[in-house]
Amino acid sequence: MKIAFHGAARTVTGSKHLITLNNNKKILLDCGMFQGLGRDTFPLNNSFGFDAASVNYLLLSHAHIDHCGLIPKLVKEDFKGKIFCTPATADLAKVLLMDSAEIQRDDIKFTNKKRAKQGLEPFDVLYDVSNVQQALPLFTMVDYDNWFSIQDGIEVLYTDAGHITGSAAVHVRIKEDNHTTQISFSGDVGRYSDVILRSPKTFPQADYIIIESTYGNSLHDNVSNTPEEFYTWIEATCIHKKGKLIIPAFSVGRTQELLYFLNDLSNNGKLKNIPVFVDSPLSYEATEVVTLHPENFNNNIQQLIKNDDDPFAFPQLKFIETVDESKSLNDNHQPMIIIAASGMADAGRIKHHIINNIGDSKNTILIVGYCEPHSLGGQLTNGAKQVRIFSDEYDVYAEVGVMRSMSAHGDYKDLLHFLDCQDTKAVKKIFIVHGEYNVQQDFKIKLENAGFKDVLVPALHEETVLE
Repeated sequence: MKIAFHGAARTVTGSKHLITLNNNKKILLDCGMFQGLGRDTFPLNNSFGFDAASVNYLLLSHAHIDHCGLIPKLVKEDFKGKIFCTPATADLAKVLLMDSAEIQRDDIKFTNKKRAKQGLEPFDVLYDVSNVQQALPLFTMVDYDNWFSIQDGIEVLYTDAGHITGSAAVHVRIKEDNHTTQISFSGDVGRYSDVILRSPKTFPQADYIIIESTYGNSLHDNVSNTPEEFYTWIEATCIHKKGKLIIPAFSVGRTQELLYFLNDLSNNGKLKNIPVFVDSPLSYEATEVVTLHPENFNNNIQQLIKNDDDPFAFPQLKFIETVDESKSLNDNHQPMIIIAASGMADAGRIKHHIINNIGDSKNTILIVGYCEPHSLGGQLTNGAKQVRIFSDEYDVYAEVGVMRSMSAHGDYKDLLHFLDCQDTKAVKKIFIVHGEYNVQQDFKIKLENAGFKDVLVPALHEETVLE
């Protein structure tokens, strides 16, 4: 048996890990899109590093695009197997993949206009809406906490990872030559103090573990301070400076957390008459899906919805639908809060809002989640004084704020807590994925100090034989 790492290897995005059995059956863990890597992004997404048609099964951890975003391309290249995931993941993946196809269509049109002026060949999209439609019937929904068989000798278990609604750690038991091996893949591990979701769950003893490491060398601020910190930014920007608070936010998870906090501020009379615009049709659809899966909420939210049937809605909120409505916000100079995708500010309507507000010091761009360093959000987080957006340079005069308490990824204490259920002596190897290389090196030391004896940080397309 072998495993190869075709994405999220010494980088944060593009999760794809391919298990090849002795009989040549292939199981793919995630099929994610690389994001925020500048000019390297398209070439990395354009080639899997393996034959899509040879894959028999896809086990999907959750619906974020860096974990599911290349599924339609996999199908376009003749994958015909089943895609297993939780019900909430299936519902979210449908809306996210449709949105991804539409964003590609629009972005490639813009890019190719510029390439044509430079005498360059046009790019093609990775996939289109028809490829998404081909992929959807392959989704097979499974519940948490139940082992199920995908074929003789292969069983799978999904356990709650607490990252976004429907997210799971994936555990595969494979029987070969009368010997059973368990491979456990963390997906993305959430926080043990998430304001909306349940905490990550324990899982059975594994022989091999694939663990994410996004925040493998850092600690988050206390999430309990988030409402006060968030209000401080609202007060400073919208009340004192009379400016716009621009928030890049992932449509799934982060947007719902922001709306939950804003709902609380509204209920307590603190939001006053400050309008809140969520400028993303996808965020509206994603919020609808999250609301339809209350089984994933933690006990606090379960109690809240007994009195407030929609914890993500309040009078000052308006979801923007059309492009014209979105553009009209540029001509509206009153104080306001604009939340738009993507979270790394590398795609979607948020780029246009940043363009229109980055040059005014009364405005604030508030970063509320992880941003890959090369992404627009990452550059702003790291203090760039000038950024390039759609091939044009913009000076950064707006204030840039960062709220580190809102990450849906666990910090290194959360990741170590996630692994507490394991006997370190029984784990033959642990593979660190989904992180920046320097962070992974630091996390490797933490895992070794915790007792894991063989810790590897695989390179892109690196293959390892499992004993």
